[in-house]
Amino acid sequence: MPELPEVEAARSAVAEHCIGKKIVKSIIADDSKVINGVSRSDFEAALLNKTIVAVHRKGKNMWLQLDSPPFPSFQFGMAGAVYIKGVAITKYKRSAVNDADEWPSKYSKFFIELNDGLEISFTDKRRFATVRLLDNPASVPPISALGPDALLEPMTEGEFIKSLSKKKIAIKPLLLDQSFISGIGNWVADEVLYQARIHPSQNASSLSKEEGAILLKSIKETQHL
Repeated sequence: MPELPEVEAARSAVAEHCIGKKIVKSIIADDSKVINGVSRSDFEAALLNKTIVAVHRKGKNMWLQLDSPPFPSFQFGMAGAVYIKGVAITKYKRSAVNDADEWPSKYSKFFIELNDGLEISFTDKRRFATVRLLDNPASVPPISALGPDALLEPMTEGEFIKSLSKKKIAIKPLLLDQSFISGIGNWVADEVLYQARIHPSQNASSLSKEEGAILLKSIKETQHL
């Protein structure tokens, strides 16, 4: 399952290679389970001749800001992944597409070609991702319902400790609650708690100030894996 570091790596790679470039071709999959709320033809037409001006992320959601709305938005689900042909996106898994690879993949749900020839695909083998076309992705669920982003909007130590003191549930499920902090998934939560030497079932409100400070430090460090 993609975690925040993987989605941030995808956002960073798309931002580095695609901002300022125009979309000259688009292919959207005929898959209503993944492509949500818009027809394939309308989605494709809405992208053509638009320029990518920014790439945003909150939690495990990413969206492309074009020079005019609507904007494509990606909720990565269980197996969503971004590929840029010829570009390695992450260091810890195979993520570059080579000439011998099937391209675009049969699992591609969203494909665009830019005016310099660069090609991008969003794939989803398991079909749990959601790809939408929205005027303002951040203003509607699931993004609008998310808590502060673990990497981009970290709580201060005081805010974090105060928030923990009010949560009478085990710390691991709290970390997985996207309305509390967005972007932490199962393996990141395990890594964070291991590094902080905190048992996953310990009650969040029982953590000392020192434990809370160590946990917050671990959260910040783990997002950069």
